[in-house]
Amino acid sequence: METRRSSRLAAQPKKEDAPKPAKVPRKPSTKRKGAEGDATAADSKEPAAKKSKASEEKSAEEGDEATADVVAIDIGDSLPTLTLKNEKGEDVEVAELAKEKGVILFLVPKADTPGCTTQACGFRDIYPDFTSSGYDVYCLSADTPNAQHKWQTKKELPYPLISDPKRTLISALGAGEGGKTKRSHFIFEKGGKLVDKKIPVKPADSPKLALEFIKQHSAEAA
Repeated sequence: METRRSSRLAAQPKKEDAPKPAKVPRKPSTKRKGAEGDATAADSKEPAAKKSKASEEKSAEEGDEATADVVAIDIGDSLPTLTLKNEKGEDVEVAELAKEKGVILFLVPKADTPGCTTQACGFRDIYPDFTSSGYDVYCLSADTPNAQHKWQTKKELPYPLISDPKRTLISALGAGEGGKTKRSHFIFEKGGKLVDKKIPVKPADSPKLALEFIKQHSAEAA
């Protein structure tokens, strides 16, 4: 009897062999997580806000600089110190254009369009009359030098073309508005002083009016 009882007891598992309950991970405090999340969000927003403000200030400064570059030119004012490109891609010092002779700048909205071609060919046809009167002729537009060169070659224009893609000089002359160029012409006497302007002007009238003025101006100066 004693031996049978011992066998039954031996078959029972010991307490220490029983599986231990799995540990349940403790959840972090919701309040603490929210606080950390709010802090992180605040931190991420702060640099963005600073960056946005800095960008606005930089844009404002750049806008002021762009405005400052465009100085209005009226009768009695001189050609500005400004470097642009001609139809060959060469630098043109605007202030030096009237150093030796008078200058006629005629402005066209777009190269190789009907009205602009009428105006340009009008200056071409009486070009010798301008040069014999002591004036050089330049066409000014916002077209690229390449577009100007093609137009010059196509229409055999004998004078240089000046590219002003940002309309810096065009705007200074009062002929830039809404991203467009007003058809016009401006006459600077030798030395660079503006003595006449026609804005706006009809394509066919521009060359004739310019020639009439310089002849009268030359006669009065004599």
